[in-house]
Amino acid sequence: MAVDKDTEAKILRYHHVEQWGVHTIATQLGIHHSTVDRILSQAGLPKVERALRPTIIDEYLPFIIETLQQYPTLTAARLYGMAQSRGYPGGPSYFRQRIAELRPRKTPEAFLRLKTLPGEQGQVDWGHFGHLEIDGAKRPLMAFVIVLSWSRHIFLRFYLNQRMESFLRGHVGAFEFFNGVPKVLLFDNLKSAVLERQGDAIRFHPTLLDLSAHYHFEPRPVAVARGNEKGRVERAIRYIRDNFFAGRQWQTLEELNTQAQAWCLGHSADRRCPGDKSLTVGEAFAQEQSRLIVLPDNPFPCDERVEVSVGKTPYARFDLNDYSVPHTAVQKMLTVMASQTSVRVLDGLEVIAEHSRCYGKGRQIEDEAHIDALLRSKHQARHHRGQDRLAQAAPSSCALLERGAALGNSLNSLISALIDMLGEYGAPELEAAISEALQREVPHPNAVRQALERRREERDQPPPMAVPLQNTKARNIIVKPALLASYDAIGAAEPESLEQQAHVNQENANEESSNDNNDK
Repeated sequence: MAVDKDTEAKILRYHHVEQWGVHTIATQLGIHHSTVDRILSQAGLPKVERALRPTIIDEYLPFIIETLQQYPTLTAARLYGMAQSRGYPGGPSYFRQRIAELRPRKTPEAFLRLKTLPGEQGQVDWGHFGHLEIDGAKRPLMAFVIVLSWSRHIFLRFYLNQRMESFLRGHVGAFEFFNGVPKVLLFDNLKSAVLERQGDAIRFHPTLLDLSAHYHFEPRPVAVARGNEKGRVERAIRYIRDNFFAGRQWQTLEELNTQAQAWCLGHSADRRCPGDKSLTVGEAFAQEQSRLIVLPDNPFPCDERVEVSVGKTPYARFDLNDYSVPHTAVQKMLTVMASQTSVRVLDGLEVIAEHSRCYGKGRQIEDEAHIDALLRSKHQARHHRGQDRLAQAAPSSCALLERGAALGNSLNSLISALIDMLGEYGAPELEAAISEALQREVPHPNAVRQALERRREERDQPPPMAVPLQNTKARNIIVKPALLASYDAIGAAEPESLEQQAHVNQENANEESSNDNNDK
């Protein structure tokens, strides 16, 4: 209980001048006796020791103290239950109070302030910044951070996982950002850095050792449960959360990383250096940069390498998606080499397919040349290929085909018409038009085309351009125009003359038929 200066003066006067006891002072001033004890103790007077009255918990104290010495983190609720089973009749409130007094306290640990030389050390860690939804896939947003211990210059880059390939890319990007390498890098006990540890015996990840041999730095893991040994990077991640990531707007991962690099070179580098307040972080780094290890001529390779088995369909599965390969590569073991932007499929040393990387889930990334080659080799697969293409581009087409087939419509005609509209209008417009036709319960291509035309007219867009024929035989057919002069003459004739001409033509036909019979 806090008291004002006037009450403190009264307590001291009553004690020293009037010789009042603690309880008398507390009663007369209407305060608790512990408050009087505290005021007198602060004035340098010894605390009055009072005889403790016996309580119902006294006979259980040996059991409680022994249990707490063996299990110091055991909860008061569990101890209370154990005491009750041994006959303790009291309530939980007083019991909890005594447990808090009796529980052994951990001795506070003192830490030395660590100092490093310029270019001597950097600290590495990952930070988790939530998740991203990309085309149906939930990907973690991970921040890779390296801090130079002397200047506190920060490198920050975001990835969609913390696998070994991203771990390597983060290091290579940081070394290029710093234009040099610190002599020692401190790591947490990550699987990407430490495979096994027994005391001081450490087995590093062999890929990390290859990286350190390439850039000539020493990897050094911190002790287990000793986050203070890499406190600079821990504080840097907290600083990133509060001063960079909070409230930031961005659309793509590339945009976020561009903003992160600008922040590292700008706002982060302009703050005061904790080791020397007369310098900014950027100015301290300018002094430290010359002490870093010089970069080698070539960067360390960071592409992901995965062995994949291709089944009966010409697709290689990698990172939740299927990438097309030539149909001649089915039933083979192939190698996928993936960067952050591309996926290459190799058969031995030969690159047989290359695609842009997709971070979605369950997607088919196709090269039309692969599919066209398969269609030429297996012409009968065209119907199923068209249906699969429609299902990928416009999922509602499956329901439209089912309802159309139930009404007796030709599936081939339906698929052909929908594929034509897909080429003319694109997948998003076709999906919206099919959904509208299904809502109107008209599962027919004409209803879909009407919806497409109406949506096009509402946007005031021109009609779609005709798609050139892909069939070389059809493209080379020559159609001779017919002479229409006779039709013009017929249109200009009088109705009566037309009837007479028809009568004459009928008589001539009869005569020819009679002559033929006589000849026979």
